[in-house]
Amino acid sequence: MAFSTCEVRTNRQQLELARHGTGLFPIACYQEDLARESVPWYWHPELEIGVILKGTAVITAGAERFTVGQGEGFFINAEVLHAMWSQDGRECLLHSAVFHPRLVGGSTDSIFWQNYIQPLITDSVRQSIRLDGAACWHRQAVGAILSAWESCAREEPGYDLQVRGALSQFAFLLSRNRPDGREAPAKRVLRNEKRIKQMLQFIQENYALEIDTGDIARSAAISESECLRCFRSTIGASPIQYLKQFRVQKAAELLLSTGKDIGEVGGQCGFQDASYFTKTFRELKGSTPSAYRRERTVQ
Repeated sequence: MAFSTCEVRTNRQQLELARHGTGLFPIACYQEDLARESVPWYWHPELEIGVILKGTAVITAGAERFTVGQGEGFFINAEVLHAMWSQDGRECLLHSAVFHPRLVGGSTDSIFWQNYIQPLITDSVRQSIRLDGAACWHRQAVGAILSAWESCAREEPGYDLQVRGALSQFAFLLSRNRPDGREAPAKRVLRNEKRIKQMLQFIQENYALEIDTGDIARSAAISESECLRCFRSTIGASPIQYLKQFRVQKAAELLLSTGKDIGEVGGQCGFQDASYFTKTFRELKGSTPSAYRRERTVQ
């Protein structure tokens, strides 16, 4: 089935591990309430599109950050580090699709790939696009996203052709409406993104241990002050804030996938004090670890 809820798993470089769709039909549709579960920092070789059905989302992709409101959409290019969450913590319903470029472009020697896909995925200027209606073609693009998502979710006879047709229309709109006068990201921005990926890798490998900002900075061969600046400018949080968020994310995964004791889960995720683990988990997830497990475990 192509339709599912969003659940992001990444490797040590924050490259998403999930396979979107199948080899024959490489696309998957997702629905999520970003107020309940935000999308953590990750990246993947596929293209991502989505529409906000209710509420307002904050999306950060590469060096860009923007809000997307009800009825608006977005595009995130391949291999762009990104994250998204509810702007105010209120209900924020998202319908999104992640698909491999070959679904539209076919083989790399096809005219579709060369005319529409290759120029898009190699365009460093277009890391992401907010489809907010500022341009007349935005509504058409949002309509194409919804058409692809709904066809993919229903899986009625011929849905694969309908999905590919809607995505082809979307690719055509992007090709026809390339931005003028925008500059590629500065070398400093690209350097920051490379460093962030290195430091995220270090955090994922060592989150269960006692690590601090100095350890994280050394993993990218930079000073602590540069580490702080890099995290603030790229992610919008300090290294320790991100580490805490990541630990809670991993703890949430263990709570739902194992029957381990709450204290054991906390200790395995870097929280040596059980009360601090409960307090931190409640701050970030809105409930205690035990309540979180109870509410989300299927009886």
